[in-house]
Amino acid sequence: MARIQIRLPSHFAFSTHITLYQSHMNYGGHLDNALLLTLVSEARVRFFHSLGYTELNIEGVGILVADAALQYRSEAFHGEVMVVRMGATDLGRKGFDLVWSMNEQSTHREVARGKTGIVFFDYATHQVVSMPAAFRDKMAKFRAPSALEPSQAQPEIVTA
Repeated sequence: MARIQIRLPSHFAFSTHITLYQSHMNYGGHLDNALLLTLVSEARVRFFHSLGYTELNIEGVGILVADAALQYRSEAFHGEVMVVRMGATDLGRKGFDLVWSMNEQSTHREVARGKTGIVFFDYATHQVVSMPAAFRDKMAKFRAPSALEPSQAQPEIVTA
C-alpha cells in the first residue's frame, strides 16, 4: 500500500507550543488521530493571530481549509508539550499551502507533519476570492525557504 510522504522545509518562521491534555488521548493512551487536526487548527489560529488576523477576517475576507494531508511519525502522550512549526508555501492567486511539523519539546521527537491547503473565501457571497494583496505582502516573512529558493524542492506529497 502506498504511504503519504510529506517533505518539509528546513526552516519555519512561526512556532507555537501546545500542551497535550487527557482529552487529546485515545483508548490506547496516546494522541488521538482525529484530535491531531484539532491541535493543528489551534496552531493555525495562532499563526493568523500573529499576523493580526482571524480566520474570518483577513483583509475583509475569510479562509477555508481546502485540503489536508498528514503523516504520523511517532506517538505523543498526555502532558507532553508539542512545538508546532508552520510556514507558507505555494502562494497562488486564491490561496496557499500551510506546511507544518509537530515535535515534542524536550526530546525534539517528531510526532507528525503535514500540509493544509488554504483558500480565501467571502462568507457573504459564499465564493472563493483572490488572496488580498496586503496579506500576500505580510506572508513574505512567513514563507518557508523552499518557497523562496527555487533550488530547493517545494514541500510535496509523494506516495511510495
